Amino acid sequence: MIKVLFVCHGNICRSTMAQFVFQDMINKQGLTEQFYIDSAATSREEIGNPPHHGTVHKLKHIGIPILPHRAVQMTKKDYNKYDYLIGMDSMNIRNMLRIVSSDPEHKICRLLDFTEHPRDIADPWYTGNFDLTYENIKEGCEALLEDCWRRL
Repeated sequence: MIKVLFVCHGNICRSTMAQFVFQDMINKQGLTEQFYIDSAATSREEIGNPPHHGTVHKLKHIGIPILPHRAVQMTKKDYNKYDYLIGMDSMNIRNMLRIVSSDPEHKICRLLDFTEHPRDIADPWYTGNFDLTYENIKEGCEALLEDCWRRL
């Protein structure tokens, strides 16, 4: 089983969107039993809150199921629990490394590092652009799935 943790600052916008998009891709490929997918925050600011209404609206609009979710914070134990710990931007990566202390197995990376054009995914909390966030997350999740195929 491949275990994936998507991580962003608050766990209500980007990481939840990535979790739901990737889960939908996995389900449509018939790979549900081979994956465990979740998401978390680097901060404690949104702990217990549901996904942001912008994320919910965008995913409902394109037909991706919204899963039950409340924001949680990433912990040091998550390093051993997951095969992939995927941040949305460089600041997330710095904070993730601070939480886990080190990354000897090179499990921590940005979602768009799997693509031909590695870059950060802007936070729609600030930009308000959930469409662009979705496009970037979809691109990253498709590339991540290709990487996962090599492990299966």
